Amino acid sequence: MGNRILIPLYKREVAPRFDLALEALIVSCGEEGPGAEERVVVLPHASAEEMCNLILTEKVDTVICGGIAEEHYQYLLWKKVRVLDSVIGPYDIALKRFLEGRLKQGEILEQAKKTGVLNGRRT
Repeated sequence: MGNRILIPLYKREVAPRFDLALEALIVSCGEEGPGAEERVVVLPHASAEEMCNLILTEKVDTVICGGIAEEHYQYLLWKKVRVLDSVIGPYDIALKRFLEGRLKQGEILEQAKKTGVLNGRRT
């Protein structure tokens, strides 16, 4: 089995806050290539604990997110999950850059610069 990536969503964007996201995109990258399987999971309510549980249950390797509380960030690192936080912008651009090996922690994607959405810092 290949890598699994999770991106908390808010509409078409990386959710500005990890703990307030109601949806998450899960992408599996297997032998078929990047993005071989994509699905959106809807959570019953916004909760950092539920999002962390989903990450562990789904055996996610990498989380791409906006702001995340330090305790949840450290918890995921402890569980051997790579976290690229403070990413701001459309989720599809973030995913594409990650799959190309070009996404950096704290990156503000072009679309976000144009709209003025610049609040994805770790809380």
